Amino acid sequence: MRMLTRLVGITAALLVATPAVAQKVPTTRDEVARPGGTLPGAPKIAMVRVAEGFSDPVNVQSAFDGTGRLFVVERAGIIRVVEKGGRVLDQPFLDLTKINPLGSEVQTQFVEQGLYSVAFHPKFKENGHFFVHYASLPYNGDGLVVRFTVDPASPNAVSAERVNKTAKVIMRIEQPYYNHNGGTIAFGPDGYLYITSGDGGWEGDPLDAGQDLSTWLGKILRVDVDVPDDDGRTYRIPKSNPFAAAAEGQLMSLFGITEQQFNRLKMRSKPEIWAWGLRNPYEIAFDPKTGDLWIADVGQNHWEEINWQPRSSTGGENYGWARNMGTHCFPMTGPDDKCPQVGVLPVAEYPHQQPYPGAPDLKEGFGCSVMGLGVANYGGMNGVFLAGDWCSGRVWGTAWDGRKWQFQELLQTDLQITSGGQDEDGTVLALNCHCFYLADKGPTQNPKGALWRIVPADQVPPNAVTARVVSTAASAAGSSSEGRGAAQPGSGQSTSK
Repeated sequence: MRMLTRLVGITAALLVATPAVAQKVPTTRDEVARPGGTLPGAPKIAMVRVAEGFSDPVNVQSAFDGTGRLFVVERAGIIRVVEKGGRVLDQPFLDLTKINPLGSEVQTQFVEQGLYSVAFHPKFKENGHFFVHYASLPYNGDGLVVRFTVDPASPNAVSAERVNKTAKVIMRIEQPYYNHNGGTIAFGPDGYLYITSGDGGWEGDPLDAGQDLSTWLGKILRVDVDVPDDDGRTYRIPKSNPFAAAAEGQLMSLFGITEQQFNRLKMRSKPEIWAWGLRNPYEIAFDPKTGDLWIADVGQNHWEEINWQPRSSTGGENYGWARNMGTHCFPMTGPDDKCPQVGVLPVAEYPHQQPYPGAPDLKEGFGCSVMGLGVANYGGMNGVFLAGDWCSGRVWGTAWDGRKWQFQELLQTDLQITSGGQDEDGTVLALNCHCFYLADKGPTQNPKGALWRIVPADQVPPNAVTARVVSTAASAAGSSSEGRGAAQPGSGQSTSK
């Protein structure tokens, strides 16, 4: 008995002493994290309401200019300013519904269309440049990425005159259908603008855009927007882009060329492409501490995926759509499908309530549409990518524990989570709407949504309003989540400490 006890102790000591391994992209399906994991430190979180009264809020960003302001994007085409104390200014920062005498500039006919996101130039405090990505009504829903410039005399409101005077169209992305538009734009630590683009819509990628390097659809693009206005170009191609020179004209050589050199020839590829094989990368986020890129790629009928790209990446990752969705075959026919794994694996994935055709409904640990929020480096969390789910109200955390990736449900709210962002101090933010497909009445007619701050559970301010919790990480296996489909968003609950 003593010998057995000693062996158990030695084994436990060896496990504890196992050195941490540098985080890496999974190379086998078994290395991909799924619900049921445990994050390092077992963090507990709460969602504290910052402000409310927003019409279909879909994105929130800080200008990182020292003012503490937050900018909430409303789908109809309006950006609102939230002051540091939580007061929402009456006058919009930007209103694209009133710059054209013929009507709104923004197409919002379908719930996935509208003003998607805003990104502030890294030197916004000096140059006043900010960028938006939206579905253009005059261009029949095509995505426009446009730069505007704030008037220093009016830092909280860009007038219609100023909008038209300073507008610089960076890019127009043709959209064949009204869904799967991607939408996020964000500046990376390298100073380049990253633009997400979905596969063009309908379902199942009927254009095979994800695997087609001749289109911007189903991609993450990377461009250099620091181009003088008299240059004649709206952006430059970074020389370090993986396909920057892949399609350049050259004399044909057949001999003395290695297979690696031949493989770099992609004569129809778009030089703007940074990553490909994506279905609908609605939200991306950079870790403010490490510069790593996180991609929340909205899935098809059965699985959602989360991809991680280290800052050391040189680009060119193919995430497999529409050959795979996460680690699974596309199309799925059952639980035992066999198919090749194309491209790079995600670090985490989670199922819909029906994880494959004909499967019994899951009672816990499921969702329908992954909404990236941001990377938390506070409250016991180190490099934890937080994501919400549009249907189930769940908030997930993904992180490396020193040996493998972990994916944990931190809490389940009754909110319809749309997206997130980060405050100047690194706090992760979240938004919710009341805009589910079948209940959508339009971006100005739906019930109002709110802005939330994700904080450690033991740091909720007195008398704060927090998101109503259906279940927490500790009780996620309980009956409270049984049989949930689309969540019916609530208004939160008041707490005091």
